[in-house]
Amino acid sequence: MRVIMTLVWRNLLVFFRDRSAVFFSFLSVLIIIGLYALFLADTQAQSLKSLVGDISGIRFLVDSWIMAGLLAVNTVTVSLGALAVMVKDQDKKVLRDFMVAPLKRSNIVLSYILSSFIIGSVVSIVGLVVMEVYIYYSGGQLLAFEALLKVLALVLLCVLSSTALMFLITSYIRSISAFSTLSTIIGTMIGFLAGIYVPIGVMPQAVQNLIKVVPTAHAAAILRQIFMEEPLRIVFKSAPREALETYKEMFGVVFKLDGTEISAETMLLYLSALTAVFIILGIVRVRYMRAK
Repeated sequence: MRVIMTLVWRNLLVFFRDRSAVFFSFLSVLIIIGLYALFLADTQAQSLKSLVGDISGIRFLVDSWIMAGLLAVNTVTVSLGALAVMVKDQDKKVLRDFMVAPLKRSNIVLSYILSSFIIGSVVSIVGLVVMEVYIYYSGGQLLAFEALLKVLALVLLCVLSSTALMFLITSYIRSISAFSTLSTIIGTMIGFLAGIYVPIGVMPQAVQNLIKVVPTAHAAAILRQIFMEEPLRIVFKSAPREALETYKEMFGVVFKLDGTEISAETMLLYLSALTAVFIILGIVRVRYMRAK
């Protein structure tokens, strides 16, 4: 364990000493928040007003929707960014030096996974704080303590799931240029697959079915249910129940399968099961790497 923690500490130092890597880990979040605040917030607010009328709480609802989705996406992009340390080590032949040292290969690999998990958790939690401050100063409310604990627990699960999946993918990458291309592709696609750029309900049915398979989309839906519980109550308190149900399905607050709503517990179980699968596949990958 001491060897693993030493390697983890080394990976953390390598990541946080690279100021550009740390900066860009936060920059993607700030860019999306900025673009949303400048261009998308008013458009979505006006669209919602046409559905329920000009009532208080609409901006609070819209802000909560985008921030919940952004938080889910952030767990993926930051976890992937943290694994750049492993790719750089492979690109610069540092990993080869580790392999010939008297160290278990499993410990080396585990150190990359743990450091990525720690970095992803720290950056995601900082992002959560920034998002809560943004919502509050935009006229919304802070999460209740119990809701905040649920969000933190879910964020940690999402980071673990994302880290396991991203490690599995990144283990096949051998160069920084290939990693940069991969990061661009995943960073672009995950925003659409989690429904933070375009509401899920306006996409073609085939795309909606694909989204309902993506674990990050389920994480975003659960986070939305927590973030949006109070603003939904405020905005739709006098609206027909059908309007509320239509909005929740359109904006990915709930998922339905054959017309039946998937419960948050089921989505959480699905996310946990996929996390276990990703971890097992990662272990298999490590064994394969050892055989090589």
